[in-house]
Amino acid sequence: MTLPDGFAVRIGRHTRVVDDGAALIGGAPARVAQLTPAARPLVADGVVVASDPASRSLADYLLDNGLADPIVDRLAPADLSQLSVVIPTKDRVRLLARLLQSLPVGIAEVIVVDDGSDDPASVAAATEAAGARLIVHAANLGPAAARNTGARAVGTEFVAFVDTDVVLDPECLPLLLRHFADPRLALAAPRIVGMSASEPTWITRYEDARSSLDLGADTAPVKPHTRVSWVPTTCVVVRVSMLGDGFDPDLRAGEDVDLVWRLTEAGHRVRFEPAAVAYHEHRARLSRWLARKFFYGTGAQPLAARHPRNVAPVVFAPWSAVVLVAAVAQRRWSLPVMAVTLGVVVVRIAGRIEHLRHPWRESARLVGNGLLSAVAQGIALFVRHWWPAAVAGSLVSRRIRRATMLAAVADTAWEYARLLPRLDPFRFGLARRLDDLAYGAGVWWSSLRARSIRALLPAIVRTGRGRPTAKRE
Repeated sequence: MTLPDGFAVRIGRHTRVVDDGAALIGGAPARVAQLTPAARPLVADGVVVASDPASRSLADYLLDNGLADPIVDRLAPADLSQLSVVIPTKDRVRLLARLLQSLPVGIAEVIVVDDGSDDPASVAAATEAAGARLIVHAANLGPAAARNTGARAVGTEFVAFVDTDVVLDPECLPLLLRHFADPRLALAAPRIVGMSASEPTWITRYEDARSSLDLGADTAPVKPHTRVSWVPTTCVVVRVSMLGDGFDPDLRAGEDVDLVWRLTEAGHRVRFEPAAVAYHEHRARLSRWLARKFFYGTGAQPLAARHPRNVAPVVFAPWSAVVLVAAVAQRRWSLPVMAVTLGVVVVRIAGRIEHLRHPWRESARLVGNGLLSAVAQGIALFVRHWWPAAVAGSLVSRRIRRATMLAAVADTAWEYARLLPRLDPFRFGLARRLDDLAYGAGVWWSSLRARSIRALLPAIVRTGRGRPTAKRE
């Protein structure tokens, strides 16, 4: 399957063009891509348009490795008549009616799957009023099974799965459909942002800035161990022919991550497109909000059983793991070990990219970026994934206590400065810590139930962030 003529990609915002276009640095995972003399003119203005075998091959390579992104405005307009929408619901009649009203005109069919509602008559009335088709589960089977039931009933090329607690921007689905001009694309997902509340609370203000469902403002390919490693199926569009067995009905949490990873493992592409927007109604009550964060955490262990290589809470290169262990140890030898390790890595990477005009400078930049990523992930271990162990360690070790407190303060300060939330620092910090505590508790609870620590183990990889590969294209 090749990209069609006219399919255009633009060099990504996080990709750097060096040596007058002779090489590209960036991607997911990080790499140095050396371009052939024939390929360099194709990226001269930062845009590659598929028009012949060479340009199609280059555009495909750039997409596969996260070095470039599709230019949505240049893609063909969407044909909504090739799209069906599947909405799983259990009651939630008010939300269902609101969502149905937000769907764009021209969709082939809307299917509502009533997954064992307590008041099925109200669900049926709302569905009929919107002119949608109703399928009923006599008992509650879960969102994964409900989506699968709906998918089996569609007769179109594409299907959108949309949860009831969202409202779609009018251009959300048409924009996502444009991406399917790429024949290898299996799934596209929009950005999930908060819905404006009439009376916002400190929790909804925090969620507006740091929702678990909001993956940011930068478009990206979706792959394990990259900046966007999964997308929520709160709203997604999927190519039916690539859906395979669909969602795993045995999973009540993490079924969206499982589907995305199975699609990528099958060689398909998955895309996150923040220009397409769906508005999500945040939970405003503290108890319900914490329960949802805990619920998200419980999905980690079932995913670890299915995708042991992908579910690690953090991913380190060997050198970054050494640096972090030395830093946490807080011994006299810590700084020398860190300095020597970083120096060795800079030398090794400079040797691998010696074909560049400034290999030492580029190596130092790559190692610096890798170090920042490692520090951020190390902080997440202390305050999110491993917090029960960090708290226990703090009771007996002053060094662990100091590292844990520093991690909590640094994480809050960094996120507050980065996000600039409509919330004072104290309440933002409180919400941030509660978010991490609830999620981490869910991970540990599911791990203890399964008698497995697989979901808690970091991954040490020899290729990936901070250790770029070099490839000639």
